[in-house]
Amino acid sequence: MKIALAQINPTVGDFEHNTDEMIGFIEKAKGLSCDLIVFSEMVISGYPPLDLLERRDFVAANLRYLHKLVETVTGIAVICGFVDENPDQEGYPLYNSAVLFDTGKILHRAHKRLLPDYDVYDERRYFEPGTECASFLYKGRNIGLTICEDIWNDKDFFARHVFSRRLYPVDPVARMIKQGADLIINISASPYCTGKREFKWDMLGKIAKKHRVPLLYVNQVGGNDSMLFDGLSTAFDSAGQMMARARDFEEDIVVFDTDTQKGDLHPVSRTEPESILKALIMGTRDYVRKCGFAMALVGLSGGIDSALTACVAVQALGKENVLGVFMPSQYTSKENYEDTESLARNLGIELVRVPISGLFEKYLQELSPFFKNIATEVTGQNIQARIRATLLMAFSNKLGSLVLSTGNKSELAVGYCTLYGDLSGGLAVISDVPKAMVYKLARLINKDGEVIPARILQKLPSAELRPNQLDQDDLPPYDILDGILKAYIEDNKGAEEIIAMGFDTTIVKETIFRVDRNEYKRYQAPPGLKVTTKSFGYGRRFPMAWKYWE
Repeated sequence: MKIALAQINPTVGDFEHNTDEMIGFIEKAKGLSCDLIVFSEMVISGYPPLDLLERRDFVAANLRYLHKLVETVTGIAVICGFVDENPDQEGYPLYNSAVLFDTGKILHRAHKRLLPDYDVYDERRYFEPGTECASFLYKGRNIGLTICEDIWNDKDFFARHVFSRRLYPVDPVARMIKQGADLIINISASPYCTGKREFKWDMLGKIAKKHRVPLLYVNQVGGNDSMLFDGLSTAFDSAGQMMARARDFEEDIVVFDTDTQKGDLHPVSRTEPESILKALIMGTRDYVRKCGFAMALVGLSGGIDSALTACVAVQALGKENVLGVFMPSQYTSKENYEDTESLARNLGIELVRVPISGLFEKYLQELSPFFKNIATEVTGQNIQARIRATLLMAFSNKLGSLVLSTGNKSELAVGYCTLYGDLSGGLAVISDVPKAMVYKLARLINKDGEVIPARILQKLPSAELRPNQLDQDDLPPYDILDGILKAYIEDNKGAEEIIAMGFDTTIVKETIFRVDRNEYKRYQAPPGLKVTTKSFGYGRRFPMAWKYWE
């Protein structure tokens, strides 16, 4: 049997677009003489629809479009994910489900058994877990149909991993194998984060080898809000070797033959910085366009963060759809004037210059009866940032463009940012990218020629809100800061554990204090694109008003 693994980029709630995309890939699979095509988890509605699932009309529309597909598709069988209703009077009203249909008939229906409720997942809020783990016969193969988390619970695999643990008492895959399954198919909407790809490939390969059956994994691709999906749909043979693989961060289709256990291997990112850059470009493109915008604008400063954000925006949207806005003050260096102009020229984007010195002086004049000598104090620094935000939003309103904020994860973590100032915007493109990775991504962009001026990569970071200001005046060196932040935010280590790693006691405690104290800022920041194992946003839930110190 020739099976097509089809990863598409659905938009949440755009049922017509999503099913049209499916039909296009179905025709491609028929052209490749495939017997079966497999799509991702909840592909008809897009994942995750969140509280749209509480609307009856949303669920009804998803079912209506599913039945339309069942009635119209001929010449090939289809497996796809959708939202099903729970007919029982008890339990949650919905199932996260998959279906196989062929020539107008639904031949098999499966409900997701394992419902994650950690990190960015909240499926127990909406769904009743399935209970059956039955395989079904189709074209001579006993197929075990699983949905995403159903496959993440192998007892032997997780027993070998110190930093992971088995979360559920039931292993749907093992139960299906006991019932005679000789082919496992898993449909997923598994979000991207650094390090997950290799872990996932290792897990899937070992499960296939352990049970001596081919394993097919089809994943969603694209960005939906903060969550990014890398695709990378794969097929493993019964020896646990990867025999088919789709591209990362783009729609794709690959074919796997169950008789020969061979398929297509498409190229993917080779390094972590390359995959992060692809993720940011895809996530920016999808967020801007799925929110109904065509253009974006970036406040350029001559610094590394705004330069990287502008480069991502251009690759995501095209240079004709990105506007750079340079807002110098009396503290802006000559070098930053020159570097901003060089960057805009290299990217081919339009650059407008709006000096803020006059506006800043007017603010100081109006506030002088109440404040004395505030120009370079924190109050004055924040006024400058908020002037710039106001100007950016004015351009946004006038041009119908989305403002991309430019702060990185290191700054956001410790509150080195201004509420209603540089935190303003519609999307925080690099808010989950630590400062050290910002530089790696910039060098990657420059690998085939200078796009970001070399001096931007060489100069010491500065907000330029007072004379001779440098980030290192207020923060530890970024290589130290990033190590502490990763340990605290992503690895959930406490102060004593981090100090035991070799970090200075005072720096560790001051950093943790700043992270905790600035939770209120992050609650009011624009959504960001998740690329690490733990980003700020709804995957990390901490109170704003609390008091707990180790």
